Amino acid sequence: MAVDQMMRYRIPASIKLAQGLLESNAGRSTLATMANNHFGIKTGGGWNGPYVLRDDDAPNERFRKYKNPAESFEDHSLFLSKRGRYSNLFHLHPHDYKGWAYGLKAAGYATNPQYAEILIGIIERYGLHEFDRVKYSRLSHGRQAEAMGRRLYLCNDLVYLIAEKGDSFSSLAKDFKIREKRLRKYNEVDKYYELAEGDVVYLKKKKRHVAKAIRNTLHTIQPGESMYGIAQRYGIRLAYLYKWNLLPEDYTATSGDRLLLR
Repeated sequence: MAVDQMMRYRIPASIKLAQGLLESNAGRSTLATMANNHFGIKTGGGWNGPYVLRDDDAPNERFRKYKNPAESFEDHSLFLSKRGRYSNLFHLHPHDYKGWAYGLKAAGYATNPQYAEILIGIIERYGLHEFDRVKYSRLSHGRQAEAMGRRLYLCNDLVYLIAEKGDSFSSLAKDFKIREKRLRKYNEVDKYYELAEGDVVYLKKKKRHVAKAIRNTLHTIQPGESMYGIAQRYGIRLAYLYKWNLLPEDYTATSGDRLLLR
C-alpha cells in the first residue's frame, strides 16, 4: 500500500511506513486495532465520517475511524497533499526521506521535538528506504496490471492484488498469464474455493518466513481471524505458521492467542 501511495501521491513509501509504525505502535495501538487509524489523524473540520474518542492533547479528542487500513493509508496521503503547509515537501526528490522527515516536523505534523530523528531512525533500522526505489511498472506483472487498471501491492517482497467483485481464479489466471492450478497453489486453496471480494491473491509462491523486520515478533489473533487469513496477511505458507508455533493440524485460531512469526 505504501508503494502504491508513493506512485500516486509522491510521498516516499519509507516515510509512510515509518509514520505508520510510529503512530500506531507497529499496528498495536488502540486507534489502529479499533479504528484502523494507523496515522493518528484527528477528525478536523472537514471530516463527516465515523470517529472514536481518545485522550491525547486533551481528553476525549475525536480521531477518524476507517473501514480498513487501506482507507487509512489513502486518507493520510490526502491529508498531506491537500494541506498547504505540507506543499513544499512535494517538491523534494522522492528518495529524500530525510528531507521529508525534517519537513514534516517543521510543518507541525507532530509535537515531539525529536520527531524527524525518530522517523529517520526507523527508516534506516529497517531499511525502509529500499521501498522508495520500487518502480510499479517493473514489478512482476506490473504492466498487465496497469493495462487493466488494477493495483498491485507488496507484502514480504511478494506481489499481490485484492480480489474485486466478479473476479475468479480462472479470470485472474487468464489476465496475468498464470495457470489457474498454479495460482490456486500459490494461495493454498483447492479447486473448489471461490474468490470473495476483498480476498488477497498472491501472484507468486508464498514464503517460509515473514519479512525480516517483523521476525520473532508476536501476532495477537483478532476476532474473526483464521490461520489461513493470517498466513495470507504476512505472505507466508500456512504450514510454517503451524510449525513455528508447535500447533496441531486441528488447531483453530482463537481470539487473544498469540502466534510467533518467524
